[in-house]
Amino acid sequence: MTTTYPITSPLGDAARDAVGDELQAALTDLIDLSLIGKQAHWNVVGRHFKDVHEHLDELVDLARGAADQVAERAAAIGVSPDGRAATVAKTSGAPEFERGWRRDADVVAAIVETAAAVGSRMRARVESTDKTDLVTQDLFIEITTKLEQAHWMWQAQQS
Repeated sequence: MTTTYPITSPLGDAARDAVGDELQAALTDLIDLSLIGKQAHWNVVGRHFKDVHEHLDELVDLARGAADQVAERAAAIGVSPDGRAATVAKTSGAPEFERGWRRDADVVAAIVETAAAVGSRMRARVESTDKTDLVTQDLFIEITTKLEQAHWMWQAQQS
């Protein structure tokens, strides 16, 4: 592993490292969210299959777009992002999604739980970057807003 920083950072070393840790954790959560969304997308069955199937694509697009923004922010501050499958599997804070066919109502419940967990972790990152990097905090606020909106929309399907 290289310990040099070929990309200069607008932050001091301590701030870069602290913010980099938060960005890396966000990246793995968001990649995992996108993978969970696709796993659910491929395995959902039931009366509301089509609606849930299509809504899952929206969630995957949100997670993939946010992951890209987070990875690019990390690179911009001189931190090498790590989105490898092994890293995601080891470090994601998203709840595990069960394998196999899943009824539409069970998928909705699992996505509500997953979106809540990822959103809560993202909200904590908003707070943790308050003193170290307001630009990254702004990115986390933007992503949290989208995740909380997605969470609301998934919850609304449970009624």
